[in-house]
Amino acid sequence: MRTLYCGQVNETNIDQQVELVGWVNKRRDLGGVIFLDLRDREGLVQVVYDPDLPEVFELASSLRNEFCVKVTGKVRPRPASQVNKDMATGGVEILGLELEILSKSAPLPLTLDDHQTNSEEQRLKYRYLDLRRPEMAEKIKFRARITSAVRRFLDDNGFLDIETPILTAATPEGARDYLVPSRTHKGNFFALPQSPQLFKQLLMMSGMDRYYQIVKCFRDEDLRADRQPEFTQIDIETSFMSADQVMAVTEEMIRGIFQDLLNVDLGDFPRMTYAEAMRRYGSDKPDLRNPLELIDVADLVKDVEFKVFSGPANDEKGRVAVICVPGGAALSRKNIDEYGKFVGIYGAKGLAWMKVNEAAKGLEGVQSPIAKFLNEEVVNALLERTQAKDGDIILFGADKGTIVSEAMGALRLKLGEDLELTSDEWKPLWVVDFPMFEELPNGGLTPLHHPFTAPTGLTPEQLEADPANAISDAYDMVLNGCELGGGSVRIYDQAMQAAIFRILGISDEEAQEKFGFLLEALQFGAPPHAGLAFGLDRLVMLMTGASSIRDVMAFPKTLTAACPLTNAPGQANPAALADLGLEVEAPAAEEEQA
Repeated sequence: MRTLYCGQVNETNIDQQVELVGWVNKRRDLGGVIFLDLRDREGLVQVVYDPDLPEVFELASSLRNEFCVKVTGKVRPRPASQVNKDMATGGVEILGLELEILSKSAPLPLTLDDHQTNSEEQRLKYRYLDLRRPEMAEKIKFRARITSAVRRFLDDNGFLDIETPILTAATPEGARDYLVPSRTHKGNFFALPQSPQLFKQLLMMSGMDRYYQIVKCFRDEDLRADRQPEFTQIDIETSFMSADQVMAVTEEMIRGIFQDLLNVDLGDFPRMTYAEAMRRYGSDKPDLRNPLELIDVADLVKDVEFKVFSGPANDEKGRVAVICVPGGAALSRKNIDEYGKFVGIYGAKGLAWMKVNEAAKGLEGVQSPIAKFLNEEVVNALLERTQAKDGDIILFGADKGTIVSEAMGALRLKLGEDLELTSDEWKPLWVVDFPMFEELPNGGLTPLHHPFTAPTGLTPEQLEADPANAISDAYDMVLNGCELGGGSVRIYDQAMQAAIFRILGISDEEAQEKFGFLLEALQFGAPPHAGLAFGLDRLVMLMTGASSIRDVMAFPKTLTAACPLTNAPGQANPAALADLGLEVEAPAAEEEQA
């Protein structure tokens, strides 16, 4: 029905007759001449109808926004005074010769010109209309270009695109599973995969060597801007490759995508250990565009009378850290109090502060409610360690180490944004040497990544002797404070896998029940293997400058995991429930009313 897309018409088409299809973006009647902005996924082009063709002109007069039409016309240059340099097609226009209305549009339930006036509920309920907006269409098209580039790179590097099951058994990925009841095995359930973790490891044991998949994953967890119940991973697994080799090939892939699609050279990615990232930035995904850092000062305040400082400073699980903010002395007391409330979100009990008026004067040159608890020696030591200058402010966090890291790390990001300290550069990073385990409130251990991650340089016996201090052979790719992807070297030794399960308190019977097929596969010449999974949605979000992954997914869910478009989730047909051997229990409120 078309000879080319609207957004592709240019000066090379002058004097050609073209057929275009699309939607009326805008109609203007100016002194007997009708102008249409015709839109399709590739952009806009101006179409002009004049009264010389009365029937066509009358039909053009009846058009309204979002009518779907077919236009036949001749391409001509615009008058020099009417050239629109802001449009790709702004140097030409179409002289309309024929017009066919393919479909009329009812009045729109939302505004396409200014989406800010629409609620997110409206945008998702009428997503097919929201996706017509050029801004949204560009994001979806850009996503397609990214997936195409990923496939080309991995295909060219010997990776095989292999599908894995969607209906499977539960895997321990740290979130609740979405369960699917079985009709043929009543009382039993499939789980939707949180990732293809076990299957891709089995593919390595199958000799597939290099696997990839752009795959849907499902996690029933609380949502936020960069989470959805169903999301897409670029899943990669390799045999006979070290962590360094996996990192090298995936870094090359990401660098190539940025170079080809954004003309951005990310350069070589620096590496930082998990311990350093937590110490300097309070986060395992630090945003290096922000120059602020956390500085440990526990050794300087161990003996002060101020118990808020000396308590954590003398506790092996405590931490006292500061952020020195350039020019921060200009912050008002109200500003500081607001930051105090902010860190409270993360469990901090308050935010101590010290304004540096004249650093050379030491204790006399600072202003702080806590100055009376500090002596000259301590203040001078603080000023020296933080390299504070006149006009700066020093903000203190003192509590359990985890609380201080999380609260001060979040404060660092907020200060960077509020004070416009964060640059608009691209700052990639590899974070490596993660702990194998983290401690649970009850004192037990849980894997920081997953229970199939290999430790670095340890035998099973050494690992079991001191699991809390074990380092994993794992790595995360971080970009501008966002984790793009994470991976690890996997366990391919049955004795090591059994040791991990014992550390986690998983009995032999439970391990056999949940992972028997994996443990059995490890007996038959399992190769060394490693992999990495990227969050495709997050990658697209970053590259397009979107604020949420919902803006780079065609049909996302709300923050309550609902779909306003289809009204999912909904109630099941009673007959279908009977086939599954299930009954739905009425909510408590309904039972009381009954």
